[in-house]
Amino acid sequence: MSSTETERISTDPRRARQQERARGIAEKAGGSLGGLIAKLILLGIVDAIAVYAVIVLASFAEWGVLAIVAAVAILVNWIYFSRRMLPAKYLAPGVIFLALFQVFVLLYTGYIGFTNYGTGHNGSKEQAVSALLGSSLERVPDSPAYPVTVVEAGGELGLLVTTPEGDALVGTEEDPLTAVNASFDVDKAVSADGWTSLQFADVLARQNEVTDLSVPFSDDPADGRISTPDGSSAYLYTSTLEYAGDTLTDTATGIVYRDIGTGAFTADDGTEILPGWKVAVGVDNFVRAVTDERLAKPLIYVTVWTFAFAFLTVALTFAIGLFLAITFNHKRMRGKKVYRSLLILPYAIPSFLSALVWAGMMNQSFGFINQVLLGGAEIPWLTDPWLAKASVLIVNIWLGFPYMFLVCTGALQSIPDELQEAATVDGANAWQTFRRIKLPLLLVSIAPLLISSFAFNFNNFNVVYMLTNGGPRDSTAPIPVGHTDILISMVYKIAFTGQTRDYGLASAYTIIIFVIVAIISIIAFRRTKSLEELN
Repeated sequence: MSSTETERISTDPRRARQQERARGIAEKAGGSLGGLIAKLILLGIVDAIAVYAVIVLASFAEWGVLAIVAAVAILVNWIYFSRRMLPAKYLAPGVIFLALFQVFVLLYTGYIGFTNYGTGHNGSKEQAVSALLGSSLERVPDSPAYPVTVVEAGGELGLLVTTPEGDALVGTEEDPLTAVNASFDVDKAVSADGWTSLQFADVLARQNEVTDLSVPFSDDPADGRISTPDGSSAYLYTSTLEYAGDTLTDTATGIVYRDIGTGAFTADDGTEILPGWKVAVGVDNFVRAVTDERLAKPLIYVTVWTFAFAFLTVALTFAIGLFLAITFNHKRMRGKKVYRSLLILPYAIPSFLSALVWAGMMNQSFGFINQVLLGGAEIPWLTDPWLAKASVLIVNIWLGFPYMFLVCTGALQSIPDELQEAATVDGANAWQTFRRIKLPLLLVSIAPLLISSFAFNFNNFNVVYMLTNGGPRDSTAPIPVGHTDILISMVYKIAFTGQTRDYGLASAYTIIIFVIVAIISIIAFRRTKSLEELN
């Protein structure tokens, strides 16, 4: 930089103030000694968590995730130890949490939607083979009786086995028998280095765990497993299934099960044996979501009810909120602050608590509404299909109208009084002023909020789950779905309830819901652009 430029900067008051402000920000960013110590402690905690995560991921051979964790940890340290990364120091935490709790969740859900992940298909092929071989064990007829001692290390049970040759071997449910230094009582190993031997009373107290314990004889699953019925003697058990390449053969029946790429060993007649393993299935889940005859009927009426629920909730809460906002915005209205404070109480209480309170009030037998307000009536608010729908709407409107009341009040107060006065001078009555002036100007600011409210209520899981749990149950549906279920609660039941949980299908439904809401939002936002001309 030339001397002329330096002199111009130093003599320019505006530039000098900017430089002084920048130096002040840099000095504050540097912080004091206490701030430096706090930063080192926080970074130490972050690095400790990262190192622990790396160790755990390395044990599971998750090298891709491990590389991401390591890269993020290095980047965070570089950002917070650098003197030139001031904006990044403020942005980094938010970006990391956004990526972890939003982007990763969305991407992982999308990935699961293209797999068969669910009950019976939640592990690897190796785990499935091991489970199948372990579940079909039969005692070898001429198996010798192995003297055993039940041992424990790190809360995990194991068997200390003495072979006929006098060797001591120890193994657990996951680890096969391996040689170990042991102490013997006559011809039986009774203790081993690094293991605690259980006494007879301890074995009796944990009898179920001991009898369920099955230790691999070697690394080869075909060699069988050692198991004990009494905690003192063990026998060799081998599987009735023989695994060779991509086939499993049932030696008792002679049926051959093959890996045909569907994530389970399948016989020639289509019979599958479970557990299977997780594989990619392409768009099969999406096709099944809309074409499966078992799912078609509940999907149709749940979708219709979801749209009706979201639309009616938004329309009615907006109408009630706008009416109350106009009423309490009138100049001659007294006690506005008190009334407004009372009206926002439903919005201040957590929605799941309010839903639980309403569920008790609407109970058919002892609810407050039936017993007190209706003099002992037995109206099935939550068990009749149509009344249950009405109850869900009532509760959701009660929870939602305070929000609309607040935003409508703010929007009305932002409309200049001169417009209303001009309309009155021109001879417009109150209704014409509202319909042609106030409402259009109101919608300019309210329309985006109405769209976001529709998207929220389209996935309003809390009220449905806490109030009715989706019930009353539709007994004709092949899946656990009820008359008040919306799409998101139906997805929850597919994924997390019942004996068969299909995470892949649930993820496919989730993606479909996301696409539906996104399309509706895009169309609605484009339509609201016409309102901008009012400004």
